[in-house]
Amino acid sequence: MTNQASALLALGDPTRLAIVERLAERPRAVVELAQELPVSRPAVSQHLRVLKDAGLVVDQPVGNRRIYRVDPEALAAVRDQLDRFWSTALAAYKDTVEQQSREER
Repeated sequence: MTNQASALLALGDPTRLAIVERLAERPRAVVELAQELPVSRPAVSQHLRVLKDAGLVVDQPVGNRRIYRVDPEALAAVRDQLDRFWSTALAAYKDTVEQQSREER
């Protein structure tokens, strides 16, 4: 599975998406994320592991904690992939409408 595919799958979970949204605002520790979300600290850690494995977040040790932040390059790659899907969908829609218009004449 490509990294972008695993990133899209990772973002498909509402809790992981909420974590990424919060990390996009600013870096945070697991404890802080757990205080903001309706899941336990161990659950947040597991979600962060999935996001890290998908390449969406990176962490940095600070004292006895790890501070997580979004990897902007990874998010840009996901956005590029979604833009390609959107462009393809719009082109297919345009072709369909033009074909129907030609058939009606």
